Amino acid sequence: MITKPLLEVSELSVSYNGFVKALDSVSLQVFPGELITLVGSNGAGKTTLLRAISGIVKPQSGTIMFRNVDLKKLPPEKIVRQGIAHSPEGRQVLGQQSVEDNLLLGAYVRKDKAVQSDLEKMYSFFPRLKERRKQRAGTLSGGEQQMLAMSRALMSRPELLLLDEPSLGLAPLIVREIFRFIEQLRREGVTILLVEQNARLALEAADRAYVLDSGRILLAGSASDLLLSDAVRDAYLG
Repeated sequence: MITKPLLEVSELSVSYNGFVKALDSVSLQVFPGELITLVGSNGAGKTTLLRAISGIVKPQSGTIMFRNVDLKKLPPEKIVRQGIAHSPEGRQVLGQQSVEDNLLLGAYVRKDKAVQSDLEKMYSFFPRLKERRKQRAGTLSGGEQQMLAMSRALMSRPELLLLDEPSLGLAPLIVREIFRFIEQLRREGVTILLVEQNARLALEAADRAYVLDSGRILLAGSASDLLLSDAVRDAYLG
């Protein structure tokens, strides 16, 4: 049986200030249950692509189809309701609100009765968040804030999770914990589009990968093949 893409980006172009082209005719597909990673240097367009998918920036041309809906026509809050959650670069937790309030905010689009059970599930993933549930989010460590940002995104029960630089600025021990969590989500069937500075870790975790360079797709293929690619190794793996 042929599976249709959950997300299909076609010929997507994004410019800032009307002339600085961040993405130039980018096309990619994400199928249900996949973990796809975007590899590239700083400024390659990876974060811009996630922001375009989640509606934070508006493309000049191209399409972003999620199932049968063109996301280009929707504001960010309606994109969340379609089933996409974005854990952004830099965490962006609400620092003056409690950990628990941040998590509950992630479920604002839901009206079902399972929010509390999902809250407990997030606490089971990250017991430190439960210990600090009444603490202001701004007082958490960087690693704890990253755990909170990802958990907050998951509280909407997304069909597609966008993860932007989850290991950025974190100690190696915390990075390993974050990636164990990502791999657990993958085993549970969560579809993930991952931007990650640690290209080796990302490729080791992913099913497929796209390499972005100056806003364009340079290479695409299975993550295992790209991990062995001389071009990828020389440019991104050291």
